[in-house]
Amino acid sequence: MNIQEYFGRISFNKPHQDADLQTLTAILEHHIQSIPFENLSMHCGEPIELDLQSTYDKIVRKKRGGWCLETNHLLFWALQELGYDVCVLGANSYEPAENGYTAEMNHLLLKVVIRGESYIVDAGFGGSYQMWQPLLLISGKDQPQGPGIFRFMEDNGTWYLEKVKRKHYIPEHSNNASSDTPEMGSIRKIHRFTLEPRHIDDFKELNVYLQVSPDNILQKKSICSLQTTSGVLALVGWTLTEMKYNYTEGMDLVNITTLTDEEVEKTLKDKFNIVLENKLVP
Repeated sequence: MNIQEYFGRISFNKPHQDADLQTLTAILEHHIQSIPFENLSMHCGEPIELDLQSTYDKIVRKKRGGWCLETNHLLFWALQELGYDVCVLGANSYEPAENGYTAEMNHLLLKVVIRGESYIVDAGFGGSYQMWQPLLLISGKDQPQGPGIFRFMEDNGTWYLEKVKRKHYIPEHSNNASSDTPEMGSIRKIHRFTLEPRHIDDFKELNVYLQVSPDNILQKKSICSLQTTSGVLALVGWTLTEMKYNYTEGMDLVNITTLTDEEVEKTLKDKFNIVLENKLVP
């Protein structure tokens, strides 16, 4: 495992003498624009291992992506190598269909402390709820970024992350509305977490469960999403969504295309830079 090889994978070649916020921000940005959030292994019959060497080989050497347990674990290693004060945290995702948070911890994220200030760093949420820069761990403060306004709320030691959603403009819909079109200023809850430090081993049961449980979203759908300089690309099953943030004031442009099996493979290569070793069943 070689930090320069990781930097090559994320196309990062800036000076990085100091473990400061500027360097952290640049690394996160390069990471999320190079390494897709994806669960394709589950739909190719490949087991997902949690040990760091397997993750490193898969993401850095085979140029794949991964889900939070992989991509944030890799980022954790890189930040440690660079001398950051970083620890692993566990979160419970918000499930809109259930109108609540998951009972079990199902997301891995990172906390980084720089000069006494704590930041949450997460390269593994994917889609339009992926942060683009580290978020200062402070309650009630609006933190605007490309994807929208993020905000933490703290209650009795539990932290809640939410995002203010923008409207969506979907050209092929004549009324320019979609069933998921948020009203301006509407809030989307993302997850909740505590500051109890975790270890990768705390997620081993989750890693197994997500690969065998038929009722979780990762089993039901093949997902691959990648942040771009202007928005996000997401391939879910055969549906490719290309989103451009703030296309017009307060509105995101959304283009949706349905692909054939052959186009899925080509799209993974052309848009996500992923070439799979085994056959994908979307």
